[in-house]
Amino acid sequence: MFTAAIGVLFSSQLYLEELIVPDGFRIELFASDVTDARQLALGDDGTIFVGTRKQGDVYALVDTDKDGKADKQFLIDKDLNMPSGVAYRDGSLYVAAVNRVLRYDNIEKQLSKPPDPIVIIDDLPDDAHHGWKAIEFSASGTLYVPIGVPCNICISEDDRHGTIIELSIKTGKYKTFATGIRNSVGLAFHPSDKTLWFSDNGRDWLGDDSPPDEINHAHTAGLNFGFPYLHGKDTLDPEYGEQAAIDDYTLPAYELGAHVAPLGLAFYDAGEFPAKYQNGLFIAEHGSWNRSDKTGYRVIHAQLEGNKVIKTEPFVTGWLNQEEDSAWGRPVDILPLPDGSMLISDDYADAIYRVTYQKK
Repeated sequence: MFTAAIGVLFSSQLYLEELIVPDGFRIELFASDVTDARQLALGDDGTIFVGTRKQGDVYALVDTDKDGKADKQFLIDKDLNMPSGVAYRDGSLYVAAVNRVLRYDNIEKQLSKPPDPIVIIDDLPDDAHHGWKAIEFSASGTLYVPIGVPCNICISEDDRHGTIIELSIKTGKYKTFATGIRNSVGLAFHPSDKTLWFSDNGRDWLGDDSPPDEINHAHTAGLNFGFPYLHGKDTLDPEYGEQAAIDDYTLPAYELGAHVAPLGLAFYDAGEFPAKYQNGLFIAEHGSWNRSDKTGYRVIHAQLEGNKVIKTEPFVTGWLNQEEDSAWGRPVDILPLPDGSMLISDDYADAIYRVTYQKK
């Protein structure tokens, strides 16, 4: 096993002055030079773990002087197959690398010389197309793992595609939790009722404004969310829609714009933000790749009443210059911290930002 690299961060130039947050909030750089930063996870000692997709690395970031900026970066592992998903539980780091889930035990005590991983499972589908993952633990300790479809639009012969599975980290055995899902790269459990919410990226090549991307609520196991037959609440697929059994599907909790590419999402219940943000859902819109005019490239806030989304509004904008139709950053994941601040990863600018609220 290699020895982890340790570095001091903040050598890159970023356009932080272009980022806009609501009155009373501040957004600053937590870490730069975090190449291809994707999903974030928090350790017991405050370590921030970071997965990547293209880079194949897994990082750990530490703020040793507690000034709100990471000052050390450790390389936990390298040359993995799209290890986008990371999660932490009971002293161990879990990494989802396409067909495998790996566990690194006692990790915060071994950042400078990480242990060899223990393989929890290694026989998930190995397709690269939509194969990268975001993973999340439930309150009971079950690991939820999405398995995207290996296509833009298709019916796979492997019925594990287009699902979210429940994985036992003790046995490596799993069962299907939800179906009819194209490509979910963000999971979050509601802080009150502990039910699962997740993002889903809609299919391509139905035009600039169709179909909508989705935020879904899986309030129980066994739900079917309609892919590939139905997109959003009422968009039948031109190829598969005639086979739709709409009455059997669970419709989205909220329709987002087409091609905004919702990835990470997180509920906020840390208490520092104003009341309207408490138990609200923050969503990272990674941004379009094939739309005539770019859209997304922002973080939005969804205000809930019970389990209904009653309002959404921009929370962080400025990565996209609409006049020039160009973007310098793409938000990926969101991680509220115990001190009430919130981290946002950016795999395009290779950065992680920290949002704080200045109480009056």
